[in-house]
Amino acid sequence: MTVQEAVRIARERNADLVEVAPTAAPPVCRLLDYGRFKYEQAKKDKEARKHQRTVVVREIRFRPKIDAHDFDFKVRQAHKHLEEGDKVKVSVLFRGREMAHPELGQGILERVTTILKEISVVEKPLEMEGRNMNVILTPSAQKAQKAIAERQSV
Repeated sequence: MTVQEAVRIARERNADLVEVAPTAAPPVCRLLDYGRFKYEQAKKDKEARKHQRTVVVREIRFRPKIDAHDFDFKVRQAHKHLEEGDKVKVSVLFRGREMAHPELGQGILERVTTILKEISVVEKPLEMEGRNMNVILTPSAQKAQKAIAERQSV
């Protein structure tokens, strides 16, 4: 129908003429209460945001000459973060001549991944970035679902 006829019908019904698909041939319009439409759209957007979860990446840093107690403490921290549903970036930082022995850092990262393999999955395998050697761990599917369910119930 023509634009003038559509505008006349909208005025008769006390509604707004809203263009839904301007790129279509011919353009598509709807008769609706625009204020109510915007209100319902905002409600849907708010509900969708409520169910979203932002991904948090926690970093745990190791050194090649780390002591056993310090190692255990940091692994426990990584375990805690994974149980909460967060990703964990495990890094080994090298300084000076430590760069000559990357196998020490590789050994530390492999120990961490084997200890945490029950509750995590390796998302990004071991890689060297400058003076850092990194691995990114994500919570395994069952643990992540449990953590999300606990957060929603609180």
